[in-house]
Amino acid sequence: QVQLVESGGGLVQPGGSLRLSCAASGTILTIYGMGWYRQAPGKQRELVAAVGMSGTTNYADSVKGRFTISRDNAKNTVYLQMNSLKPEDTAVYYCNAGGRSPAGSIFNSWGQGTQVTVSS
Repeated sequence: QVQLVESGGGLVQPGGSLRLSCAASGTILTIYGMGWYRQAPGKQRELVAAVGMSGTTNYADSVKGRFTISRDNAKNTVYLQMNSLKPEDTAVYYCNAGGRSPAGSIFNSWGQGTQVTVSS
């Protein structure tokens, strides 16, 4: 089993910044992709940003130029630096990781979610 633990959410004013972290632990051989999703009230969960093993990234259009995703493979950790936050960024942010266990099985795990609220 693979567990993801997120941290770094909170309340911030518009224009402010937050940094989310997500650490994976458990029976892990390799993590292929890691990403952040978010879900606002009454809306579907959407991809915010993702990063592959080699560092290749992709972003939702709504966050390009404001958010930066990065990962530390040695620590099995992914980060999301969020700058110039807007009220529409308010949501529960979920971490996701997909990879392979030492036994060869594939996993696709989710964190418990962390609330980000952008409000004055």
